[in-house]
Amino acid sequence: MNFKLKIFSNPDRNIIFLKKTVKIQEKVVQVSSFLAFGILLFHLGYSIDPQNQVATSLLFNIFLILIGLGYFLKVLLVEKSFIPARVILELLLSVVLICAALIRWNVLGDEITQLILEFTGHYHLINGLVIILFFIELSKFSLTINELKLSPSLVFILSFILLILVGAGLLSLPEASTEGISFIDALFTSTSAVCVTGLIVLDTAKDFTFFGQVVIMILFQIGGLGIMVFTSFFGFFFKGSYSIENRLFIRDYINENNVNEIYTTLFKIISFTVLVEGVSAFMIYQFTDVAQFSGRADHLFFSIFHAVSAFCNAGFSTLSNGLYEEGFREAYNMHLTISIAIILGGIGFPVVLNYYSYLKHVIVGNVKHILGIEKYRHSPRVSSVNTRLVIYTTGILLVIGMVVYAISEQEATLKALSPYGKFATTIFGAVTPRTAGFNTVDMRELAVPTILIYLFLMWIGASPGSTGGGLKTSTFAVAMLTTFSIASGKSRVEVFRRQLSNETLKKAFAVISLSVLVIGIGVFLLMIFNPELALMDVAFEVFSAFSTVGLSLGITSQLSTGSKLVVMAIMLIGRVGTLTILIAIVRKIGEQRYKYPEETVFIT
Repeated sequence: MNFKLKIFSNPDRNIIFLKKTVKIQEKVVQVSSFLAFGILLFHLGYSIDPQNQVATSLLFNIFLILIGLGYFLKVLLVEKSFIPARVILELLLSVVLICAALIRWNVLGDEITQLILEFTGHYHLINGLVIILFFIELSKFSLTINELKLSPSLVFILSFILLILVGAGLLSLPEASTEGISFIDALFTSTSAVCVTGLIVLDTAKDFTFFGQVVIMILFQIGGLGIMVFTSFFGFFFKGSYSIENRLFIRDYINENNVNEIYTTLFKIISFTVLVEGVSAFMIYQFTDVAQFSGRADHLFFSIFHAVSAFCNAGFSTLSNGLYEEGFREAYNMHLTISIAIILGGIGFPVVLNYYSYLKHVIVGNVKHILGIEKYRHSPRVSSVNTRLVIYTTGILLVIGMVVYAISEQEATLKALSPYGKFATTIFGAVTPRTAGFNTVDMRELAVPTILIYLFLMWIGASPGSTGGGLKTSTFAVAMLTTFSIASGKSRVEVFRRQLSNETLKKAFAVISLSVLVIGIGVFLLMIFNPELALMDVAFEVFSAFSTVGLSLGITSQLSTGSKLVVMAIMLIGRVGTLTILIAIVRKIGEQRYKYPEETVFIT
């Protein structure tokens, strides 16, 4: 007793004791979360005999109690960065996890157990919580990544490669597929999901179980936003703070120059994602008939899966023929909902945040003006040059796509459709090559002009900072503006009363050159590994892979192992960016303090 009094009577020792306790608590929760997640994967991925199931369930329950007690202890030892929402959530997690373990041991009695089960819904809720806890602890652990002293570009690339390998491992589990899967096919599917491409060598609907489909959905959700966005947001929320190094490291991923706004920007990105995917899932649920599914749960999963796939521009579907499946090909309202989700996902988070700031300024300014708080209202610039270029280029490309599709497909895929069907299919046909990858028509019936315009639209792709890939709309716009400036004899490139920097111009043409090089090498290698395939089909496949579109003329399943490896590499390069890879592997040269005499090289 005297010993305890002696410790707690000294403020310095109190702080040291508190810090050590919090560190131990964090380690216990982290290790227990990882082990519980491992056991859960073992249960979900393998068929387990009853004897082993009892032993693993015992360990699983122990880890649940340790995690629950750990979170409860953390609430008692509240840190300085007190966030009420986090404290309430941690208390709730603590209670649910401890109750879940006690239910599994059947020590609360039948009546209380039944009451808790009615409140929580099902044992699957606990499995979901364990997965969420694993991501939370992994996110907190990821905040230490800056200690490796690697460049942000290299970390960005390695995060995708690591996620692909983890995904391939999960999809290789026996219970993830219906009839087994080779590792190369699991790796291809994982790469396609993480790089939000949608090219498939197996039927997602028939060859993967519900567990496998959930894994695929998680992979393209994380891959769409970027694993660093996910881990940074949840890591900060549950850890409660960022170091300056963390802020400087993360800002490059989200295009946020103000390091003090890192968490706010991450919160807006996650919130916008949840909002769009939630509304899209609700609309898809309303526009599809429950009779097409085995039950409401299956109907709900279909809606969520396609909403996430659309926003992330992934193109994966739980239908064997995609949205061209019988019973879904004429669900035009659903097609238009998916089109809107694709556009919002591909427009880019910088554009969304730009307009959010403008609308917030307008609404707050109007309220202050009405209340008499602010007599003179400031009118800010509606959008930055980047936002305007993205919006205008996206609009122009969509219009071009719709016009060409409507004209060239009049006697092909649009021939037998109703007027509203032609309208919806034309819009969808212009939107889907913008890195989305869904199809509402038979791709093999497309006219040649449509295929050619698809190659062009796929090459350009989505916008910077979006869930899509490709050359990017702003890159193409800058290249066109530069071309017109040179043709008109201007010494600089100007747009919207602003001058574009030389660095921007150099990056645009570097990205274009690298994209052409990668696509050219990809077509060349595929023709070597699969010489029996038609050149048009191969070119379409490579363009689709590079721009992470996922549309195919039906040759993906025919690719040899060598071709699959090439397409995987192209999908990864297209998702992370050619220039990002080059920056990561080329040694950075310092400031050049010399200048050679200028010479002219003949270009034309």
